[in-house]
Amino acid sequence: MTMLNIFDSPLLRQYAVVIIVNFSAVATGVGLGWPSPVLVKLSDTNQTVLPEPITQNQGSWVVSIGLLTSTATNICIVQLIVDRLGRKYSLILITLPKLVACSMFIYASDVWMLLLGRALLGMGDVATFTILPMYSSEVASKDIRGSLGTMLQIMCSAGILIMLSMGPFVSYATLNIVLTTITVLTYVPLFILPDSPYFLYSRGRKEEALKVLTFLRGTESVANEEMKEYEIAAQKNNGSISKIEILKNPLFRKSLALVCILGFGAQFSGFNAVSAYLQTILESTQTSVRPEIASVVIGSIQMFASICTTLVTDRFGRKIILVSTAFGMAIGMVGLGTFFRLQDDGVLIGFMNYVPLISLILVVFCYSAGVGSLLWVLNAELFDDRSRGFGMSIGITVTSICMFLITKYFASVTSALGPANTYWIFSGNCVLYTLFIYFCIPETKGKTFSEIQDSLGKKRNSTNDNVKV
Repeated sequence: MTMLNIFDSPLLRQYAVVIIVNFSAVATGVGLGWPSPVLVKLSDTNQTVLPEPITQNQGSWVVSIGLLTSTATNICIVQLIVDRLGRKYSLILITLPKLVACSMFIYASDVWMLLLGRALLGMGDVATFTILPMYSSEVASKDIRGSLGTMLQIMCSAGILIMLSMGPFVSYATLNIVLTTITVLTYVPLFILPDSPYFLYSRGRKEEALKVLTFLRGTESVANEEMKEYEIAAQKNNGSISKIEILKNPLFRKSLALVCILGFGAQFSGFNAVSAYLQTILESTQTSVRPEIASVVIGSIQMFASICTTLVTDRFGRKIILVSTAFGMAIGMVGLGTFFRLQDDGVLIGFMNYVPLISLILVVFCYSAGVGSLLWVLNAELFDDRSRGFGMSIGITVTSICMFLITKYFASVTSALGPANTYWIFSGNCVLYTLFIYFCIPETKGKTFSEIQDSLGKKRNSTNDNVKV
């Protein structure tokens, strides 16, 4: 913590802590971007490290198997460690399966080694997406919680950009050595950070919690006020509570339903299918735009969009950003579908060659500026203190299952229905997602966790409810 004392402003201290902890998401982003250039290499007779080029079915498993194993990991492992070891040491622990995965990629000589590596990588990634939003929300003050919560998407986008920028231009071996190096370097800074003050308080380490809060909030008086909120929440919660009792709580079930539908809609918008197969999709357009260059442009747009969200989310609120970007994704998917329909009809001329790139940029920008950044913020905000870990774990499990289905069967569905119909279906899903957000998701901007729970408990349905400036 002494390294962070160069920051006199409490806000800068909070930003520093959250940025450092989210460095680990850069490695996650590199792993998420890995399939896009690697599948192209493995499909090429001259570049593959396998005995023969990878098949479409094998490729779909390489892309998706980590999401399947992450589901079991989230249920069986993450819940066991995050409230026992704490947020900080849980993040450090999950580095181990990631490093084993990197070794499997480097020495891969058969498909099973790639599958095992992706499975292990998925185990680490799901823990990252569970723990980082939890830590960030518990460290941040309510006025900047939204901005700090989007750091996960920024760092993840940075990792994807690194992979898309270098992946097509380096060898398979070099690419995986870089993945290993980034994984190590981004986890080392975790050792200098304090653990979450709420976790410390929940384990009876109140003096440590007060010390961390004083450092983050600037004064002991402000820290004591927040400690009082912890105490009030603890009194309401009336001690420990079983998972069954949590599930019986109608307010928890409402929060859980909102989080699960948000995760379901985010995946069936089609973004992650497009992202995983990005270079393959760009090559299938057969336009004059080089797929390697287009991938870098799209990765840069994703990074830019994530940064934009950080700057505006605590000014405009979560809801208006989510609604506008979900509708923007629908427009982008319509553009992709229209391009492939015209391609089938053989009527592509002039400007139409740039339609897929423009459409992909719109989809990527809107996803990264919207649900890609704010899904994790809302996952942490919509649950109370005692149920946050359990609720987020279930929500991310549902999201992982949906993401597995989308990435595993995207290629098969595209072959069966045609790309045009597939993207139009994604567009329709985005429209439904927009309506769900508009009518069902409360605004959480500028509210404490207790105030958010109070707003969820109100028996009224207003499209403008819970907006607080």
